[in-house]
Amino acid sequence: MATDSGAPSFFKIARSFSLDEIARVVSASYARPEVGRPEPPPITGVAPLEAARPGDLCFFDSMRYAPALPGCRASACFVRPSHAALLPEQVIPLVVDEPYRAMTLAMAMMFPQALIPSSQFGANGVAHGAVVHPDARLEAGVTVDPGVLIGPGAEIGAGTTIGAQAVIGPGVRIGRGCAIGAHVSLMCALIGDRVIIHPGARLGQDGFGFAPSAQGYLKTPQLGRVIVQDHVEIGANTTIDRGATRDTIIGEGTKIDNLVQIGHNVVIGRFCAIVAQTGVAGSCEIGDYVSIGGQAAIGGHLTIGSRAAIAAKSGVIRDVPAGARVGGAPARPLRRFLRGEALIDKMSARDNHYR
Repeated sequence: MATDSGAPSFFKIARSFSLDEIARVVSASYARPEVGRPEPPPITGVAPLEAARPGDLCFFDSMRYAPALPGCRASACFVRPSHAALLPEQVIPLVVDEPYRAMTLAMAMMFPQALIPSSQFGANGVAHGAVVHPDARLEAGVTVDPGVLIGPGAEIGAGTTIGAQAVIGPGVRIGRGCAIGAHVSLMCALIGDRVIIHPGARLGQDGFGFAPSAQGYLKTPQLGRVIVQDHVEIGANTTIDRGATRDTIIGEGTKIDNLVQIGHNVVIGRFCAIVAQTGVAGSCEIGDYVSIGGQAAIGGHLTIGSRAAIAAKSGVIRDVPAGARVGGAPARPLRRFLRGEALIDKMSARDNHYR
């Protein structure tokens, strides 16, 4: 599939941008041409170092990618001050303290349509083939793609897009400026403003609640809700169970990756980051600014303190204090876990030496 100036083929740049415009937005500095010398050409795309060509913008923030620098033909590149001299002569250094952050800001300005999923049908208003209950209330500017089902009493705020085949259950409330992906289902849920829920996510279904008895397991009614605060992003095929007798809550600004399972009654604080295939068992309480690596497992009824960091594939079976960094299964202080892994590796190498 053809691309245009290195830009992703499904997203077109809003317009070309001068280096002055880009530098101003990200607070970058660069050596401007002397008076009377031609201005640098405008930026018309973005690309990785190895594929960049004239007109493209790229970034370099790790020596791991230094082998790609000699072949870089970008017009400009975000770099740290210590790396500016490494760029090829024809590439203009845009000097910043955090190249990746600068690239993110620049790309958001250049490709605003890539930030929030839009209607895949190109619809405006309620498309033919959507079913909206007469008791549902949609504010002006709501976009509903074909095949959507919106139940009685549902409320959807202005500027929100509902993707094809999504199901919005009775009484569900969705705020303004949200993007609800295709095949999402929302039940017993209250969604804040400017929330992104990617395709296939399921919010508000039964939590895993069963009471054991001599005759087997008795299903416990799940009577709570899922509350998603403003500016949350939830990845594709993630599931978030509604609470049993209290609410499951996802705090403001939290980002949840694809294929994450959040159990009933879980409370997640603000600005957390939870990576793919993590499972959080019921009734956990997770503080603000917590980061959880991929495939981690968090046991039920635990407390994870604010600003804690949990390494990938960790198995957490005890409370984690605020600010702690843990890893391993069972999870323990990260340094102890890494020392133990290093010792096992050393012992294994020694045993192989004598064979």
